[in-house]
Amino acid sequence: MDFDTLICGDYKIVIEPIAYLVYGGANYAMTATEAALYDKTVDGDLRYWMGSLTHQNLPLAIFLEEADLGYPAWSGSTTSKVSNDQIISSLGIGIVRFNDELEPPEIDEFDYEYRVDTDVITSVEVSGGQSDPDNPVTVQFVIEGSTYTVSNVYYPEGDSQLVWVKWHTPEEPCVCTIRVRVQGGGTAQSTITANIVDLDGNDPPNPVADDRNDDFTLVSIPEKEEVTSASWGIWSPWWQENWVWVENWEKCWHTDRWTDSEGKSHTDRWYHWVDNGWWEDQGWWEFDYSGYSASLSASMAITPDSMSPTASATTAKSGYGIQQTVTANVSTTQSSAVTAAQNAVTYFPEFNYEGFWRLLDRSVSGKRSAFAFKNNPYSTYNRPTHFTPIWYPDGSYTPYTWLLDCWTPAGMLSMNLTDSIRISGDLWEDWHIAPAN
Repeated sequence: MDFDTLICGDYKIVIEPIAYLVYGGANYAMTATEAALYDKTVDGDLRYWMGSLTHQNLPLAIFLEEADLGYPAWSGSTTSKVSNDQIISSLGIGIVRFNDELEPPEIDEFDYEYRVDTDVITSVEVSGGQSDPDNPVTVQFVIEGSTYTVSNVYYPEGDSQLVWVKWHTPEEPCVCTIRVRVQGGGTAQSTITANIVDLDGNDPPNPVADDRNDDFTLVSIPEKEEVTSASWGIWSPWWQENWVWVENWEKCWHTDRWTDSEGKSHTDRWYHWVDNGWWEDQGWWEFDYSGYSASLSASMAITPDSMSPTASATTAKSGYGIQQTVTANVSTTQSSAVTAAQNAVTYFPEFNYEGFWRLLDRSVSGKRSAFAFKNNPYSTYNRPTHFTPIWYPDGSYTPYTWLLDCWTPAGMLSMNLTDSIRISGDLWEDWHIAPAN
């Protein structure tokens, strides 16, 4: 590539510094990202021995001041060790561009995407120095005019602590800017941008008896993001006693008075050394790490509507309705830090699983959730049903549901679900025209 082509504005150069090191008797050359990924495989041993290089000097040698190419700008500490996740996400990378303008930010540059009217969790990772009861860290989240304070955030030197807040999103879509303030010796991401969207309002149109789709071709069932388990933890400090005797030697003076044989009085002053020291606890803070986890399980069932006169448990004619249930359960070792699954969206094969969908009605009890279709305004009996199109070909009819908004400190849990009924025949086969008597 010639130089003029390179600088025309269509290209960018990505730069990653490399460190050369000896570890475990072997020679290595690593970028910051490679070092962080390798440190995970050796359970932190690389950081233990080479942390000043691999987790401070190398990743902080270069980072972005403006987000670009999907990488966020870094606003954390530039003078202390950073975590593996921080390195992989944001550090040790530079981008050279040959114009002055960044591409307009896209929706995936939001830190979070939430749904309206939903319990959610927002998290930041706090690091820098050591936080203990003598030097505690407090984190404040300013969200929609309210301040949420998390006190007594602790972590050992060279590590970090995930800090989170649970809150409820507004009832209308918006972009919410969350400010984060850290009091004490730590640092964290100072601004979080959340895109709050409404999934309701894209219900399928009213099906009619003369609908046709002669060019219909069945497409593959999509798969959205699926994360069914997450883990996180909390550092807890405890005091390791180390009692040390502190010496404090002082002269202890004595005076002796006596009279000799001639009747003369004498005075002698003398001393000896006495240790008037004390026991002093010169201990230090140790830390225990308590790990927590959550897992999401769910099932989906599609059945023909009971108003379909010729349907069986798993077979119906096209043009009749179906009903759906989704049940979900969250198992967790820290219930207060987790929400139930709160939203489920169903997509349909006749629309190629896009364009139209149904946001299901939810019922939440503790960490258990149940979902079903909302009452259909096009249903004669106002039933919670979805009508299959009368033109749908015989064979499997498979709606797809994305279960989401189960929030943990480590992110959102979600699942892809499907179930099927068999289409055999159509609604017109149940009707006939006969002369009146």
